[in-house]
Amino acid sequence: MNVPLLVMIALQIVTTVPAPLRTIAIDERLATDAGLAIGDTVQLSATPGDSLGDRAIISAIVRRSADPTEVARDEYRIFLHLDHLQRVVGYGDRVDRFAIATRGDDATTAAIKRINDAAFGFRAHRSRDIAVETSRTFQVVSRFHSAIGVITIVASSIFLLCILLLKVDERRRDIAALRLIGISRSTVMRSVMIEAAAVSIFGSLLGAGMGWIASALVNNHYQAVYRTPLRFTLVTPGILAFAVTLSLLLGIVAGYLAAQRLVRTPPLLLFGR
Repeated sequence: MNVPLLVMIALQIVTTVPAPLRTIAIDERLATDAGLAIGDTVQLSATPGDSLGDRAIISAIVRRSADPTEVARDEYRIFLHLDHLQRVVGYGDRVDRFAIATRGDDATTAAIKRINDAAFGFRAHRSRDIAVETSRTFQVVSRFHSAIGVITIVASSIFLLCILLLKVDERRRDIAALRLIGISRSTVMRSVMIEAAAVSIFGSLLGAGMGWIASALVNNHYQAVYRTPLRFTLVTPGILAFAVTLSLLLGIVAGYLAAQRLVRTPPLLLFGR
């Protein structure tokens, strides 16, 4: 029996067994546009049109996070193991950036110092500092929206005051009759202010309902357009509480000013107007 021949055949069989394909993950936008699913085999290459790329199996489809900085980007994402990515792109043992998770401010400060002192060209930053730098555009937009909100509130308060002045002026004869039968000024003012507060609360609740419906429509439309879970508009309990409280205060103040205008006028003059 030829033993060396058998060994050579066994070695040849072992060396010809193909290596298992690596697994990758892709984002749901790429999966939808390219018609890919879990278990499909794809070919990866750093150069477009390269037929000698690395083959891999899709093992997961990742949903994009609600990141405002990526809303308008049409890029696709593919997630690979680090050694697999280095082999595909031919980048070697180099990285552009990396992230380290730490616990506590002291550990973070120590990690930043060690990374910055490791070699020339390394620069470490806290994640929250990077978030602040990349979100300056959104801060400007937020301030712009705040300015629009202040202008809207001032205009609505003036509009509410004018409406209450007209409504109370229409009831001047009723108020004059109440004054003549002995109803005090304070009672008349309280009744007008209570009515103004009720109108304000009802109007704020109606406006909140309309705002919630408009917010849902905006979110559904733009989430479908950009294919992102990001919520473009928010109607939170804090916003509702602020809107109702502000409306109530404005209504009470407007009712007070409107009532003061009439109760200071003698009842007989109100009949003659």
